[in-house]
Amino acid sequence: MPVRAEHDRTVLAELLGRDPVLHAYQLGDLDDFFWPYTSWFRRGDQVALLYHGVALPTLLAFAPPERGAELAELLTDLAPVLPARLWAHLSPGLDTTLARWFRIDDAALHHRMALTDPARLARATPAGDVLGPADLPELLTLYATAYPGNWFDPRMLDTGQYVGVRVAGELVAVAGVHVWSPTFRVAALGNVTTHPRVRGRGLAGAAVAALCARLAGSVDHVTLNVRADNPAALRLYERLGFTRVADFVECGLHHRG
Repeated sequence: MPVRAEHDRTVLAELLGRDPVLHAYQLGDLDDFFWPYTSWFRRGDQVALLYHGVALPTLLAFAPPERGAELAELLTDLAPVLPARLWAHLSPGLDTTLARWFRIDDAALHHRMALTDPARLARATPAGDVLGPADLPELLTLYATAYPGNWFDPRMLDTGQYVGVRVAGELVAVAGVHVWSPTFRVAALGNVTTHPRVRGRGLAGAAVAALCARLAGSVDHVTLNVRADNPAALRLYERLGFTRVADFVECGLHHRG
């Protein structure tokens, strides 16, 4: 069965919705907010997404372990027409599949986590105010100090799903989203950080708790990605009721040609 471009959001939503936690980012990208920046590819019921809304196109391809071989076949067919340079989020082993065509750079194991124990979250003390476009300069200053190199799309402030904590009037902690889709009932948290000067005071956890409370009425699944070598972040999210549900590899791909 050959790989094909897929343009039908209904078909994609049905396929990805079979595992909304694993595919939360892709489901979110079906929304009008992101859809114009996406290209979708399908082989049978396996799906890959190429997202163009960032400087470096990003390939997302996820499958449970028992379906990895099928998704590898899709990527094998797709590889010759991918951009010469891109970023990728891939289920383990799929980076090896693409190594025939691409040099793999900066590979790092990540965990996909999902909010599975809301009772823990309910015991947290939420704090923070909703941020909007007017807060962008202050937010960029915080990211430059506390989270340089993070992926942040300023358009996400338009969603109203960014929460910031201020100390003495200065923005020092934030929790936001990478995707948020009331239509497909999923959210993926991201861009969570605290100014180094005030770390250890629970401010990021308070912002995450406030954001999750805000999201509760609009989504059924709250997910996030965290590097496997970031134990402090893992402890924070576990304390708030998140559980590791899948692993994936984040890496750069550079065409060998």
